Amino acid sequence: MRSIPVAVQLYTLREETEKDFEGTLRKVAEFGFDGVEFAGLGEYTASEMKKLLDEIGLKAASSHVPLEQIKNNLTQVIEVQKTLGSKYIVCPYFEPEKENDYYELIEVLKKAGEMCRLEGIKLCYHNHDFELETLSNNLTALENILENTDPLDVKAEFDVYWLKKAGEEPAEWIKRFKDRTPLLHLKDMTKDEERFFAELGTGGVDIEAVLALGDEANVQWWVVEQDESRKTPLESLEISMNYLNSKLS
Repeated sequence: MRSIPVAVQLYTLREETEKDFEGTLRKVAEFGFDGVEFAGLGEYTASEMKKLLDEIGLKAASSHVPLEQIKNNLTQVIEVQKTLGSKYIVCPYFEPEKENDYYELIEVLKKAGEMCRLEGIKLCYHNHDFELETLSNNLTALENILENTDPLDVKAEFDVYWLKKAGEEPAEWIKRFKDRTPLLHLKDMTKDEERFFAELGTGGVDIEAVLALGDEANVQWWVVEQDESRKTPLESLEISMNYLNSKLS
């Protein structure tokens, strides 16, 4: 039995869920996933989705929620998570126009993170590669976010693909910020010049080194995501899940 459950980020299956959300969730369960990370609920209400998850046997691991919703509609966002049974809200994307935008983001995360904590929810920040660029204080934007927020209020959802693409070793970031990474995005990268998204175990990201740190870093969910695929998304997820089954069993 896996000590850390595995979810799929449903952005991977965005076209499939648009056509048949329920059927896609059933396929996810058939592959052996324990849960899902939402990127919207489609036409479902939170209570309808919770009922469907219970019927299928999946858990709501977390939800990616646009920053504007976190800023302007957090009370409702939290209530949706409580209905789903999810304990994590993730800020999935932030595109700054200038360096000061990061400091404005930090203030938003501080306020939202405290509110989430008081409601029994954890707020996480999901990185891409551009947050690894160095700012004028010689820290990366991601370091600034994590070092200028309370570890109790703001957690990380490190994306190992984007860390690797930025020239970093994901395992080193996990070690450095252990206990702040309840969610980890597992994603591989092709070894060619394109450095395209790849199925787990087929590329150049040291996934095994990341998996080995799960218990030590207090990871609560592994989250598999593949932004784009050269196969069908379902084929890619099945390959990735088979790889994880071979490593985590």
